[in-house]
Amino acid sequence: MSTPHDSTPPAVDPEALRLVAVRVATEAATHLRGLPRPWETGGAAGSVATKSTPTDVVTASDTAVETLIRDRLAVLRPGDPVVGEEHGGSAGVDVDRVVWVVDPIDGTVNFLYGLPWYAISVAATRGGESLAGAVVEPDSGRLWSAAAGLGATCDGRPLSVSAATDVSLSLLGTGFAYDGTRRARQASLVAALLPQVRDVRRTGSAALDLCAVAAGWTDAYLEHGCNWWDWAAAALVAREAGAVVRTPGAGGLAPPDDGLGADALLAATPGIAAELAVRARDAGAGSV
Repeated sequence: MSTPHDSTPPAVDPEALRLVAVRVATEAATHLRGLPRPWETGGAAGSVATKSTPTDVVTASDTAVETLIRDRLAVLRPGDPVVGEEHGGSAGVDVDRVVWVVDPIDGTVNFLYGLPWYAISVAATRGGESLAGAVVEPDSGRLWSAAAGLGATCDGRPLSVSAATDVSLSLLGTGFAYDGTRRARQASLVAALLPQVRDVRRTGSAALDLCAVAAGWTDAYLEHGCNWWDWAAAALVAREAGAVVRTPGAGGLAPPDDGLGADALLAATPGIAAELAVRARDAGAGSV
């Protein structure tokens, strides 16, 4: 029997971790819906700040939601380290412990403007690999979740990627960085790929873009520059729904050496994944 001083890490059960992620993310979404809305308060003093560039915003809601998530995880999973976008944390590839990776609001610019495409992301990882995760879209209440080896669902319904096999008829999701110089390179990549696919979509939330691939709403998603918390939960949702997923190195791990670029994030239905990767490399993905 464990004692209050027992340092043994909690047992790793992906389904149990998924339930924790779902519970915490759902509670966080409820909390967020009760906070002041930036687009209704006109960006009141102290409610909005910037980070890496003037276009990289953080709201008071971001920090409040992450604080709640950390507090709830401390109760439900005492002793587990947490890495979050707003409050930081250095635990990463610890192979002996579960590390929670949290994005309190993925798509903060959308949230700032009152657009509905933003999400709360909570993932349980070990050794840099995602074991379980939940993504909640607060505006719609939609809940995505997955556990490693156990599939992915949206509002309890099993998810499956599209059956696309022709890149030229595929719908591609993407996104852009906050740095203007890098945006120009990303725009060049998209310009090169656009004539080769059906069309391109950009929602402003990497987590929701990955979930869209999982649901078959898009056929693929490619973006450079995303952070671990942006994709830790949603990449698992996409993979468990059948997508071929290529992520950057997590928690300090080295990324794949495949010519797509060190921080490329790619998810695609299997029928087009290999060819899309080739076309992205030919279009200069490795230089983005």
